[in-house]
Amino acid sequence: MHFSCGIVRPPYEAGSCFLQVTSGCSHNKCKFCTFYKEAPFSISPENEIIEDLQEIRASGWKVKRIFLQGADPFLLSYDRLKHIMELIRKYLPWSVSVGGYGRVDSLKNKSVEQLILLKNMGYDMIVFGIESGDNKVLDKMNKGYYAEDIIEQLSKMDAAGMRYSVIFLYGLGGHGYGLDHAIQTAEVLNKLSPVRVLASGLSIFPDTPLMEDVREGKFTEATETEKIKELYTFIKTLNIHTLLDATNVSNMMPVYGNLPEEKDKLLSALSEGMKNYNEKDLRYRRESMRSL
Repeated sequence: MHFSCGIVRPPYEAGSCFLQVTSGCSHNKCKFCTFYKEAPFSISPENEIIEDLQEIRASGWKVKRIFLQGADPFLLSYDRLKHIMELIRKYLPWSVSVGGYGRVDSLKNKSVEQLILLKNMGYDMIVFGIESGDNKVLDKMNKGYYAEDIIEQLSKMDAAGMRYSVIFLYGLGGHGYGLDHAIQTAEVLNKLSPVRVLASGLSIFPDTPLMEDVREGKFTEATETEKIKELYTFIKTLNIHTLLDATNVSNMMPVYGNLPEEKDKLLSALSEGMKNYNEKDLRYRRESMRSL
């Protein structure tokens, strides 16, 4: 199999098969990101994709789900994604759904009609790392788009009926800005219909531009208590039907449940958690992390 760097996936894609169609990140400027630094952005040549599909078929594994590798394989054009699905159907001629990561601006080169066709081919559950719905934070972190772009582009996914997840990175506003960040991000998502919201707590690693900002006094990290209060406010402000998944290693107080049905349960769990853990304990756990 051709992989230019390590496998990157959401936790719930652990049982999927992985196929590289792009490598690296087409943007690669987000200040907090540690992924995709090992390889520049490139589009996989067709012969490599075919070789990998042949290897999957030869393994005898009747895969049901493929999660495309690369930071934003959904950046590829409609025609290219259509051709990739044709190759998958040729070499894996049973029912296979296909997902992957996408940037918000990966949707700019696709119409709603094209998204409907991609959905009907088997593309499903694309993951968009929006991280924030706050323009000040998006600008400071060099995301490359703004809240209005998130609403405009992901509304096309809603119109097409293609399921998708989004990632919210709480703590990204820094010390003293958590509640505003939570509210503004939730209000953006309240205009959309993601089937899953993946919430992650900000961890600042040594090899990131954001750590340089910390060292230069340009960014002050939120306390762990602030981050939990931000997650609490975010959940409280969300009023859409979705699955809130804050269970990966970056969450010092993991919670998981359907909104709005289980909102009170999630909020209660966070409130109780804050009574039982102090800042020192939470900070020790954060600093013990070596990777995501």
